[in-house]
Amino acid sequence: MFESLSDKLDRSFKILKGHGHITEINVAETLKEVRKALLDADVSFKIAKQFTEQVKEEALGQNVLNAVSPGQLMIKIVHESLTELMGGEHEEINLKGNPAIILIAGLQGSGKTTFAAKLANYLKQKKGKQPLLVAGDVYRPAAVNQLQVLGEQIGVEVYTEEGSKQPVKIAKHSVKHAIERGYDVVIVDTAGRLAIDEEMMDEISNIKKTLNPQETLFVVDSMTGQDAVNTAKAFHDRLDYDGVVLTKLDGDTRGGAALTVRSVVEKPIKFVGIGEKIDALDVFYPKRMSDRILGMGDIVSLVEKAQEQFDVDEAKKLQRKIAKNQFNFNDFLTQIKQIKKMGNVKDLMGMIPGMGKALKDMDIDDDAFKEIEAIIFSMTPDERENPKILNGSRRRRIAIGSGSEIQEVNRLIKQFEETRKMMRMMTTGGGKNAMKMMHRLKGMQPR
Repeated sequence: MFESLSDKLDRSFKILKGHGHITEINVAETLKEVRKALLDADVSFKIAKQFTEQVKEEALGQNVLNAVSPGQLMIKIVHESLTELMGGEHEEINLKGNPAIILIAGLQGSGKTTFAAKLANYLKQKKGKQPLLVAGDVYRPAAVNQLQVLGEQIGVEVYTEEGSKQPVKIAKHSVKHAIERGYDVVIVDTAGRLAIDEEMMDEISNIKKTLNPQETLFVVDSMTGQDAVNTAKAFHDRLDYDGVVLTKLDGDTRGGAALTVRSVVEKPIKFVGIGEKIDALDVFYPKRMSDRILGMGDIVSLVEKAQEQFDVDEAKKLQRKIAKNQFNFNDFLTQIKQIKKMGNVKDLMGMIPGMGKALKDMDIDDDAFKEIEAIIFSMTPDERENPKILNGSRRRRIAIGSGSEIQEVNRLIKQFEETRKMMRMMTTGGGKNAMKMMHRLKGMQPR
């Protein structure tokens, strides 16, 4: 996400490296590169120019403290300006109403139907809501069926009217159905076209007038770059929607839409799609996105993802096992499953401050743990429970069974034992010993 933009911005800040103070000349050189980076990210020339002029004005009006280098100060100013460009403060989705009605709009192919299901899953799992999905796209072949399949995956009812070609009536009837069944949120998927046309706009406008929704969300494919911003403006002029959803932000996107859509339509980005899985949906926080663009990581989002998979009772059981030196490969597998549920491994590591640059040229498989899992699954239940019995012949059998080299099996078992010792020292309060163990582990390189 934004790797190219991050890299170019990082290079632009290096112009100020070694300078003792900020001058109009070195600021101009830096901002020339910043403007190029923004234009390459598909930000419009007008907005890129306004942005750099604002940063220049801010930079030249500040004195550099002894503890802060000119480069660090410029990063701070650009960070604040980027945050402001993307909206400044995070804005929550409006769920007031009984039921709360959320209308989804956008062009065909932008990911509306998938987003509708992701939103229903998010509201159900994280907000404790009981959502109803409404299949209002009656034109696209298999649109209704797609929503039904997704609804079944997440355990959410999908309201349909077979044979009906009147989306306004379907939407109106769905609200009545939701009230009768006790649903507190109604999410209405609507039809799109390959391009903006009057018929589509009339239809979505009529649905909005009929439902008077608490939220109208415009869904746009972020991979279309500046075209996404232009489409967002055309929809906004007609619909006056409440927020924007950027899909496919994990793809080969240059980031221009995320950076400029707020300033063009003056509506907040509320969600971003970051993958194909049903839980691959993130709430949009301008400051956190600025952190990630500038390579500062996003430790808050990482902690939140970890907390979603955190089970207090299981953690206490695990702590007791570690203290008694009973942590085994079954426990290790459980931890791996929890990490995998958090999302893409490279994205997760990129949220750690300083890791983004280190990982930019690394190819980390989405299923980075599959080799480790194959080795552990080739063990017998007794071997997983009691790793001490893993002698030479057992290790050879495990290597053959998992399609691995014997050296890989030995490496995994050695790292497991070292990790187990370190975890026990941490748990039992042996701080000094734990530090010694961490120095020993420092030279160990995972495959």
